[in-house]
Amino acid sequence: MHIGDGLIPLEQTIIYWLIALVFIAKSLEWARKDLDEMKIPMLAALGAGIFAIQAMNIPIPWGTSGHMMGAALAAIILGSPFAGVLLLTLVLVVQGVVFADGGITAMGANIVNMGVVGGFVGFYSYNALKNSIGMTGASFAAGWLSIFIASLVCAVQMYFAGIFPLWEGLLLMGLYHAVIGVVGEGLITAIALNRIMAVRPDVVSEKSIPGVGVAA
Repeated sequence: MHIGDGLIPLEQTIIYWLIALVFIAKSLEWARKDLDEMKIPMLAALGAGIFAIQAMNIPIPWGTSGHMMGAALAAIILGSPFAGVLLLTLVLVVQGVVFADGGITAMGANIVNMGVVGGFVGFYSYNALKNSIGMTGASFAAGWLSIFIASLVCAVQMYFAGIFPLWEGLLLMGLYHAVIGVVGEGLITAIALNRIMAVRPDVVSEKSIPGVGVAA
């Protein structure tokens, strides 16, 4: 889902960066208020895991790729969509600066589609479903929805950039990531949350436990 440098016109990259910076600022505010000594190691562990799963890329025509994200898992465990924004931003900065994966000018667009959309869709869809279908089903659905919706947003970004034809882009991005969402994002999110709840339930935010209200 990484969009590379040079694919989006400069004036559009500026818009995406401005949107991304607003959410990055809010995520830093969340971190200052909510991160404690127990959550910081989990944040680091999730960042390393997300970096690893994003290394498995499937090329998609017209200049982007399909891969898992991890934003939903981070948002669920840490109890805020801004956790997804912050972690994906950190991962994308390392990927773009150190490994030239996604680049610098397009990083704002990548933060928007993966961090913002992935984190918010994952967090709120999980909380909408957790009391009716339980943590496992809700986390699977949240992982799937987060990557599927983010992929459609990426296709629209590429369309506005003049790279993707709209309907073909939506079809290819949506189809690839619908499959990735089932065999990768959804399963990994559900399995990881279940394992963490089994061995260290204390590190999972109370907001993500069924029966507890939702707050960003």
